[in-house]
Order: sequence, then C-alpha cells, then structure tokens
Amino acid sequence: MTIYLTELAADSFTFPSPDSARTNPNGLLAYGGDLNPMRILSAYHNGIFPWYGPGEPILWWSPSPRAVFNPKTFKPTRSVKKYQKKHAYRISMNQVTARVIELCAAVRPAEETWLNHEMRSAYQLLAEQGVCHSVEVWKNEELVGGLYGVQVGQLFCGESMFSLATNASKIALWAFCQHFSLHQGQLIDCQVMNPHLQSLGATELPRSQFMQSLLTLREAPVSESCFQPQWLPCPLLGVSEERA
Repeated sequence: MTIYLTELAADSFTFPSPDSARTNPNGLLAYGGDLNPMRILSAYHNGIFPWYGPGEPILWWSPSPRAVFNPKTFKPTRSVKKYQKKHAYRISMNQVTARVIELCAAVRPAEETWLNHEMRSAYQLLAEQGVCHSVEVWKNEELVGGLYGVQVGQLFCGESMFSLATNASKIALWAFCQHFSLHQGQLIDCQVMNPHLQSLGATELPRSQFMQSLLTLREAPVSESCFQPQWLPCPLLGVSEERA
C-alpha cells in the first residue's frame, strides 16, 4: 500500500496541521527535514513529535488519542509506595541529563530503540538550551533510573524513561508529578498508550482535546525554580534530600 506524506522542507520549520495525520498508522503526519532543535521545538509546540526506526527517514507523528498523565491526580501503586518507604531512593532534577538520555537508549536493544545517535544529540542540545529536562533516581551514589522530556509551558512532553533497579522509573515519575504540579505544571504528554503507561494510571485524550489543552498550556509559565538543578523532595515523606 502506498502512503502519501508531506515531505518537510529543509529551509522551513513549518508542519502540516495535526488534523491531517493518518489514522493508519495512527498519527503519521510527515517525513524528512532534520533534527534541528528549532524544528523539534516547533513540532512540540504544535502537538507533534519525531519517532523513527533504523533505516527509516525521520518521521513526525501526532496520534489520536493521546496518552497523558495529570500530575495533580497521579497516584503510585501501594507496592511502589511501600518500596520507596523501605529503600528511600534519592531524586534529583537536571543533574545528569545527558547520562539519562544515553541510558534511556542503552537499556534497549539497538535494533529496537528509536534513540539513535542523532536523536540523542538533538535532545542533549535542547537540554543545553534549557528546554529538555531530566529526573534522576539514585541508590546511594549510583544512578539507577530516570526520565527526560521537553517543557512546553505548563505541559511536559515525556520522551523516555529507564530503570536499572526495582521501581526506579516509577518513583522518578511519581516524584516529578508531585514537583511539577507544585510549580503550576498541568499536564504530562506521554504520546501513545501502552500497557506499562496504562498500569501507571495514564489516560487518553482525543487529539482535538489534547490540542485545545496544548494551545492554552504552551503559553503559560511554570514557576521559575521548577527546572533549576536541584534535589527533589522524597515523594513519600515530603522532605528535601541533601546532597551527600
């Protein structure tokens, strides 16, 4: 079956309307262009993100429905609460973003990950520009889990997470939801629903509803201190951790 897609111009960061995205495969919108940070930011500000596999051109997506978390209502499972109470992982923000991005790719087989060298470099550049952020989970001095994504006003576009120890990525998400909501964050985009996200409590929004939220949230600021490098409060105890 032939699929006709818009090819992005090399000299423009404009995208087609997300409403023109295909239903099969769900959300496929355009191809081509490059991973210039300005192009990626333009995509996120319009409800679009890049995702492509080995041997494919750069593909741009805007699926419907959209998987999201409401940080104000996120609730970890009882087992995660119990585990954190016993093990007390430490959680930080923007301490080692480049390492988090690298580990998100490293924990997956090379033939399965979309986080190739070009994608990792692009998000690391966005981190240097202050719009890509990470949450890190530490067991003593060892980095054992984390997540990263791109801030678009009061929306956080989650990209990937990793876990090298029990519940580490779940605790990263829990701590971030608590922190983000306290700093006026309203919504976390996690793109496409899967069993893991569903088990964590993600819900789905039709594209039209997601886009309405995006148009409002992308212009609304979070607190100035939200994404400063810092140690986050323990999500269970609500007290700040201190660097050892």
